[in-house]
Amino acid sequence: QVQLVESGGGLVQAGGSLRLSCAASKRTSGTYAMGWFRQAPGKEREFVAAISRTGSITNYADSVKGRFTISRVSAKNTVYLQMNNLQPEDTAVYYCAANRFGSAATTAGGLYDYWGQGTQVTVSS
Repeated sequence: QVQLVESGGGLVQAGGSLRLSCAASKRTSGTYAMGWFRQAPGKEREFVAAISRTGSITNYADSVKGRFTISRVSAKNTVYLQMNNLQPEDTAVYYCAANRFGSAATTAGGLYDYWGQGTQVTVSS
């Protein structure tokens, strides 16, 4: 069992930046690929980014490529999502997820084993 706790969400103006953090209750490096997903009101949950178990491979949705960066710090059992040049369409609840023995190529939320409670990101125009 892995507990995930996201933080770092908030309100930001268009063009601004935020960094989300996802702290795990146990060591995830080497065992869990980690992903970020988001869900806007009235929309389905969508894949945002993922990072491999070793942190060497990353994968991004086209909508965030070049603006968002996913990273992980093994010593802190923490995964980050640096979000730059935020736009109103990025407004959503952002969720962290862990995929046991998975890869960064896994974009289907149903294949992730553990989820955080989510953190709200609101981008004003």
